[in-house]
Amino acid sequence: MKITVLTPEKEIFRGNVTSTKLPGVDGKFQILNQHAPLVAALATGSVQIVTGEGDFSYWNANENAIQVANEVGKQIQFNISTGFVEVLNNEISLLVQGYSSL
Repeated sequence: MKITVLTPEKEIFRGNVTSTKLPGVDGKFQILNQHAPLVAALATGSVQIVTGEGDFSYWNANENAIQVANEVGKQIQFNISTGFVEVLNNEISLLVQGYSSL
């Protein structure tokens, strides 16, 4: 499944993933392949993405630039303060504020 993670300033991740764990306002939840359509508010907490096959791009805070990689099973984790997630047709759109890498 594909995911795009956006902040008001920039895109911080785009690529294929096998799973995504999110801090929902009613508790943590996980999105896996073929998840039912969903729109949910997100709370302060940690987001975890596990990459799938193919290239992915991500914001590298150390380099202050977008990096491209290709590593299946890489765990990418970052903190958010709030946000929203939409899941539709095996595509995840994650809109977040208060992004900080771990």
